[in-house]
Amino acid sequence: MKNLYEPGQQIETKIVAISGDTIFLDLGLKSEGILDKAELVAEDGSLGVKEGDSIKVFFLGVQGDELHFTTKLSGQKAGKDVLENAFKSGIPVEGHVTQEIKGGFEVMIGSVRAFCPYSQMGYRNRKEPAEYVGQHLSFKIQEYKNEGRNIVVSNRVLLEEEAAQRLQRLSEELKVGMTVKGTIRSIESYGAFVDVNGFLALLPVSEISRVRVEDIHKVLSSGQEITAKIIRADWQHERLTLSTKELEADPWDSIEKKFPVGTEIDGEISRVAEFGLFISLVPGVDGLVHISKLPVERNTNLKKVYKAGDKISVLVESVDTDAKRIALSPVVSNEEEENAREYLSSHHADDSDGETYNPFAELLKKRK
Repeated sequence: MKNLYEPGQQIETKIVAISGDTIFLDLGLKSEGILDKAELVAEDGSLGVKEGDSIKVFFLGVQGDELHFTTKLSGQKAGKDVLENAFKSGIPVEGHVTQEIKGGFEVMIGSVRAFCPYSQMGYRNRKEPAEYVGQHLSFKIQEYKNEGRNIVVSNRVLLEEEAAQRLQRLSEELKVGMTVKGTIRSIESYGAFVDVNGFLALLPVSEISRVRVEDIHKVLSSGQEITAKIIRADWQHERLTLSTKELEADPWDSIEKKFPVGTEIDGEISRVAEFGLFISLVPGVDGLVHISKLPVERNTNLKKVYKAGDKISVLVESVDTDAKRIALSPVVSNEEEENAREYLSSHHADDSDGETYNPFAELLKKRK
């Protein structure tokens, strides 16, 4: 039979039948191509393909009137002409790493000896050299000289190509705005790394919840399955950013109705800053009492006067839902206000030196 394909040539075809130990391939001819079924049988004995599936194969040669193909080029099936074609066409071959030698590894492709430099074995999660010895791996022929007596191969090139193809598929599958499921693989102080379809995405601590997260380990754990929204994708730098906060209802949507201007609230200090106190109104929403509204002297260190967890009554002065800001002022009880007025009426400003500081009197001064 006249050869229609070059040895080592790759084609994509369909499986037309599976019988016994043979898979028959559609070549658009009177006869079908032949593929050894054992090549596609998994370790558990299952067959990973069925009739009608598309498959990529390499042409081995003609035996009698049959055109034989393989899914993997190996020394047992490939002569020098096939290996040379594999080099020219960039087709991967299978080899057995037999030993570690000076500068790299000896790799046997059937009965043909090849050399793989240290730098060309493995990719990102590289192992110790001794761990590669004895393994059957895929390689790409980088050099083919002296009629196959000098062959240099690379395992890394194939792994890089596979990673690039996988990244391309992921970029087409995972888009900003999508909701995805994933499993937490590790937790750091700045966020959690989440496995999404085999890709590690980052869930920053600031994107976990609308409620401030003080200790990430108290809300997340390794192995936990989560649902999150993709908020950023930078495939050039292989970065995917997730948010679980985005899937929570935004409490700001109804905050203006819940806390109209003039509302008095019994709140709790969530954080003390140099410029004022943040008061927790509802989970995820804090209002600010600016230092100028507080009954303290100028340049007072607020952290010495207040602490997180302290209860405080406040009045809503303004609500800006777009900027997500609520301005508050402290509420002084009638009794406190009356005491302050008595204090002010019995003390003149120029006689205040040496007198005990009265914060409520100071607050009343600010209200005038």
